[in-house]
Amino acid sequence: MAWEGVTATTRLLGRALARSTRRLVASVEDGPFLRWRWPGALPERLVIAPQDIRTSDPTRAADIYAGLFAFGGKLVETGGRSPFDMPSPSDDWARQLHSFAWLRHLKAADGALTRSNARALVSDWIAQEARAPAIALEPEVTARRLLAFVTQSPLILEDADRAFYRRFLKSVVRHIRLLRRGLKRTQEGYPTLICLIAIAEAAIALDGQTRLVRLATQKLDAELLAQILPDGGHVSRNPQVILDLLVDLLPLRQAYTARGVAPSAALLGAIDRMMPMLRFFRHRNGEFARFNGMGTTPVDTLAAVLAHDDARGRPVANASHSGYQRLDCGRTTLIVDMGAPPPRGFDGGAHAGCLAFEMSAGASRFIVNCGGAEGPDLWSEAARHTAAHSTLTVEDTSSLRFVASPRLRRLAGTTVLAGPREVTSERLERHNDIAVTGSHDGYLARFGLVHRRSLTLSADGEQILGVDRLDGKAETAGRRAFAIRFHLHPAIRASRTEGGAILMLAPDGEAWSFASADVEPELAESVYLSAVHGRRRSQQIVLAGRVAEAPEITWSMQREAAGRAPVRRAR
Repeated sequence: MAWEGVTATTRLLGRALARSTRRLVASVEDGPFLRWRWPGALPERLVIAPQDIRTSDPTRAADIYAGLFAFGGKLVETGGRSPFDMPSPSDDWARQLHSFAWLRHLKAADGALTRSNARALVSDWIAQEARAPAIALEPEVTARRLLAFVTQSPLILEDADRAFYRRFLKSVVRHIRLLRRGLKRTQEGYPTLICLIAIAEAAIALDGQTRLVRLATQKLDAELLAQILPDGGHVSRNPQVILDLLVDLLPLRQAYTARGVAPSAALLGAIDRMMPMLRFFRHRNGEFARFNGMGTTPVDTLAAVLAHDDARGRPVANASHSGYQRLDCGRTTLIVDMGAPPPRGFDGGAHAGCLAFEMSAGASRFIVNCGGAEGPDLWSEAARHTAAHSTLTVEDTSSLRFVASPRLRRLAGTTVLAGPREVTSERLERHNDIAVTGSHDGYLARFGLVHRRSLTLSADGEQILGVDRLDGKAETAGRRAFAIRFHLHPAIRASRTEGGAILMLAPDGEAWSFASADVEPELAESVYLSAVHGRRRSQQIVLAGRVAEAPEITWSMQREAAGRAPVRRAR
């Protein structure tokens, strides 16, 4: 216990020191002696407008023209004033406003009126750029705005006079400078990548920026090699990041080609590896498995990205570098988290879901995790803990410990303080059955227990056998209470049968039974976090007991014929 405290403190101090060092280096580079200079002559014009493959809604253009700005569940009516002069109802609303990603909706409603409106709004922002709020100058927001300015430049600049064209071009240059100078202060992981993508895409779009293109490409390649794993996963282990990166890397690849510049091997390789991983994390209904911050699947964005998948490479089933396993047999799919926490610096959104799994059959998801919640609220914190995942908890505690204090978070971020140090996984395919086994020691330091889980999917996809075991490493381990949770999708209706099993019924009639011979399953309330529908009530199956009474729990899930009430119990 004491050793765990020392380790957590050391980790926290190391993270704080690293962040402070990055800020110090950045402030020195921003100083009068080492201030970054523009690499070459200032650009005179934009040569190309890279594509924005995100879907757009032309009906939203009318709302924007009417002064109605709806972002992040908040609506602001400007009444003829500039939206940038309006008080912000939330930080999320402000970030989306200042990102200018909504310009694509105006482009979709292409017309003289929308072009004039877009130009007026961009002009308003440039006029107040010097006094822009701090949230508008955050690296990710700045990068998004730069990408929007460049990709939507035909909409903004058509029919514009020379004076506005020059003001717009100078603003683009200032954005690049701001991002270049702020890279050392930018959070590791996806934020750094999106800043480099924005710099590279803007450099390609501007004329005469050969040196800037080369510098941006080199830095971007280095980050892609560091962050994109050999199996195509992202080092943060969040499936959402793969989709977010591809939606910007694909247009960047096209922009290189349009300018007659060969895309780098690092860029092409990253895209080719990530594309199959999109299908790895998808259930049969198209939804992503909800691990490590993944929430509601943006179906429109996913469809836009998959439309650019020319190779259609088959995803690996054993994504060992990313720490995931996929089991597919018949109509049934299991996706299992068998990975350690992300490395320091990339763990700000990590979830404590080691050995958790999700299960879908046909077009229905049955077993899920609660998912990621947006915003710094209590729900987003609760979603990170082990109890929000379909796995085992000990003494109702999480297998990962996170920085909780707001003061410490300002110092070190939302990093992981302590968690599993040793995570094992093994895959075995025999007689067409697929079995995976794994273990983690996330409860070893506090409770002297190691969790081991085995999952077997039959060759016909009709049965799942599971074994959860707690091995004790301390005299008091046997007194510890455990709970194995199986969170159900809100569309699944669960009820107890006469034989003591749980019947799970999907809207399409697909039915599965859950049973255990060691511990009687109970039904309890749960919650499903959705960016579209908010928090939705759901149910969970719980197997609870004490280690000394049931150190090993065997359970099963069996597909049932329509209308048949199951009475079987696990062997």
